[in-house]
Amino acid sequence: MNDPLAGLDDIDWARLRHAYGSAADVPGQLRGLRGSPAERERALGDLYGNIFHQGSRYEATAPAVPFLLALLADPATPDRGDLTYLLVGIAIGFDESFLPAGVDIAGWRAEVDRMRAADPAEEERKLDAWVAEAADEAERRSREWRRSLMDFRDNLMFAEAELAAYDAVRAGTSVFRELLVQDDPGLRASGAYLLAWFPEEAATSIPALRSLLAAETVAPIAANALVALGLLADHEAAPLLREQLAGEDPLLRWAAAIALARIGSTDQDVIGELATAAASPPEQGTLQVAYCEGDLRGYAARTLAAMIDPPSGTLSHVLDGLARTSEIAAFPMTAAALQMAFGPAQSPAARAPSFAELTKAQRQTVQVLADLDTKTWQWVNFIEIIEAWGLPRDRDEFRTYARL
Repeated sequence: MNDPLAGLDDIDWARLRHAYGSAADVPGQLRGLRGSPAERERALGDLYGNIFHQGSRYEATAPAVPFLLALLADPATPDRGDLTYLLVGIAIGFDESFLPAGVDIAGWRAEVDRMRAADPAEEERKLDAWVAEAADEAERRSREWRRSLMDFRDNLMFAEAELAAYDAVRAGTSVFRELLVQDDPGLRASGAYLLAWFPEEAATSIPALRSLLAAETVAPIAANALVALGLLADHEAAPLLREQLAGEDPLLRWAAAIALARIGSTDQDVIGELATAAASPPEQGTLQVAYCEGDLRGYAARTLAAMIDPPSGTLSHVLDGLARTSEIAAFPMTAAALQMAFGPAQSPAARAPSFAELTKAQRQTVQVLADLDTKTWQWVNFIEIIEAWGLPRDRDEFRTYARL
């Protein structure tokens, strides 16, 4: 068996940078993935922290990927399933950023090309002009703060590092397809999940996913594969998806509805299944669906909210589900409910209408949000979602606004 880390020391890691500076520590961390359980845990945590820090990718990220792929391909590597989720993160960051639509890789590549061709000085002037065009003083201050965090050259550096990392992981799709035939259910599940993010490889990934589905008996694995077919825009899979949508397994019905909505089939059967899941998602066992870290309710709500004209009555199901959530689980539900009730998010300085001016659906949404627990209202992420629709950021002020 070839050494999966052969050539590791041929790279000048000290010259490359990650989140904490020099990447000279990366070779040791990659080697640690073959060590004792404690060493493996520490090495994996360190790699998450430095080459994938809070979703960011760096100069050293892409060069580390071939070694991660080689380790994943080697059956002698312990805990291979852990590597699959690190690789997904390296490729796309956090998956909710690409759901429910999937990866628009053509648009991604075009944007990076645009940035490469742009004049940095002109881009900086555009940002300054954007601040100057603010409608009022409050919006100007908001834009000034956001402008202080923007630097075109830094943005370009990160954009290039992210695309390089994506392409480095994409090179391993043959490895991911091999995971689909492993005895380990966890590897089959993560293999299907990995393939979902590389539409340029759909021609080979789709047949592999269909072969898996023909024999798979573990529902979460099959659910991962069904959703992957949708994200890869496999329109020819519609009959298979319809069969699963009409089946008895709630988890497979959820997955089929998600996939059908992704390929543009939004009839009442699909919408009804999504609405049901938004209110009360299917139960999962030890092996969970990988997308959105297993948040089936949030994924269903995102899918409904993304429809051009969310069907009448579905908001009530989303609000029912939102009322049953707390803290992190409330984030996607809140964004979905606000989008369905109020339309797209507004500018940072916008203010929502008075409560008396709200529609019935908007009032219901506001009142459900006002009743969420104080733990949820303590999250900055939650407050940012609320502010994106011009609503009060303080819970007591929000409850007064909602007339509670």
